[in-house]
Amino acid sequence: MKLFKTKKGNIVFFKGNSYKLLSKDWDILLNNDQLYKELIQQCIEPNRLSLSEKELNNIALPPIKSQEVWASGVTYFKSKTARMEESKESGGSTFYDKVYDAERPELFFKSTADRVRGPFQTVRIRKDSMWSVPEPELTLVLTRNQKLIGYSIGNDMSARDIEGENPLYLPQAKSYTGSAALGPCILVTERVIDPRTIISMEIIRTNEVIFEGRTQVAEIKRSFSELIHFLFKEMDFPNGCFLMTGTGIVPDENFTLQQKDQIKINIEGIGTLQNEVG
Repeated sequence: MKLFKTKKGNIVFFKGNSYKLLSKDWDILLNNDQLYKELIQQCIEPNRLSLSEKELNNIALPPIKSQEVWASGVTYFKSKTARMEESKESGGSTFYDKVYDAERPELFFKSTADRVRGPFQTVRIRKDSMWSVPEPELTLVLTRNQKLIGYSIGNDMSARDIEGENPLYLPQAKSYTGSAALGPCILVTERVIDPRTIISMEIIRTNEVIFEGRTQVAEIKRSFSELIHFLFKEMDFPNGCFLMTGTGIVPDENFTLQQKDQIKINIEGIGTLQNEVG
């Protein structure tokens, strides 16, 4: 089932029908370790709406309230080689090679809720960057108790030239206003997502597809339990959190985003997150 935070309230889309939730507090919803069972109970005829999934996508807000957004780095082989290439002149390429095989994963703070953009909202490229790309990522939705209750789509906007200049500039390359997008919904499930699930992205400029790529969840080197364990190792999240799991789709080094580009990220079973670059 899919959980939407919308302009018309919190809505579940389940088996072709939409239902308005009685629960209004998003933070309470996202910290319910039994969320799937709770939502099932509310998918009853009196709560039924006439909204289609397409209509819900069009009115969806970022599926976040008080949660933090964190991200994982170098979890795909493609990401490792791209990071090594971009940082070779600074002498930082060896860091990415080592962290790919290290016991401890790379985890970093990405965004507060107020900086996150939702479906059809504008994401940004830094004015001081000449090489910026989107990074499509399967995103875990976690309660304060480390319970994985669902999945969403994340766009980890990145200034590759700034990160490549020096690995210590990672926070500036990754965290700025409009550098993260989430949505269009949360896939709430009691099952681990199928590793064969396809993640794809296309970038459109003046009505022409100028980049497209795809990967699958199975290409992620780290297990979800491993990433969750290290994230919560010395941290607490009173309102839960979102954890992006890394990217396996990296545009060529001669590509950079421009104003008005359209980014479409699709993950099978979840939907499509679309944003314009501003």
